[in-house]
Amino acid sequence: MKIDILCVGKIKEQFYTRAFEEYSKRLGRYCDLNVIEVKDEETPDGASPKEEERILKIEGERLLSKLKQGSCVIVLDIGGKSLSSVEFAKNLEDLMNRGASRICFIIGGSLGLSDEVKKRADLRLSFSAMTFPHQLMRVILAEQIYRCFRIMNNEPYHK
Repeated sequence: MKIDILCVGKIKEQFYTRAFEEYSKRLGRYCDLNVIEVKDEETPDGASPKEEERILKIEGERLLSKLKQGSCVIVLDIGGKSLSSVEFAKNLEDLMNRGASRICFIIGGSLGLSDEVKKRADLRLSFSAMTFPHQLMRVILAEQIYRCFRIMNNEPYHK
């Protein structure tokens, strides 16, 4: 199984980088994990809705240009479907059983994701109704993917 995490921007804080690297290392026994970063657009303070829409469009085009052919696309979207960890694991297992060999998770920038990216999604997934920094979401996503593989393989995990 190949898993891509396609995201806007880079991780700037070392503690996020170290946490993500730890889960990436753990995931190595279950899948081929690849992170693809696209440049984030600077959002000026007090940006107008029109300016924010322009930024989302640019970032969205960058994201869509990096999607690999045949990927099953899951976008992280606060308005998406909420799943428990067990439901998330079942969802991933079902995708694999149906022949998905590459899953691409997309994490937007500080403004979220463009409508074009959301429309491309096979699944819009919400981790919470709360808003998290997109850098932290990368760590949370990696931990949940790791937890999914532990669940799918009937290995112990914290409930």
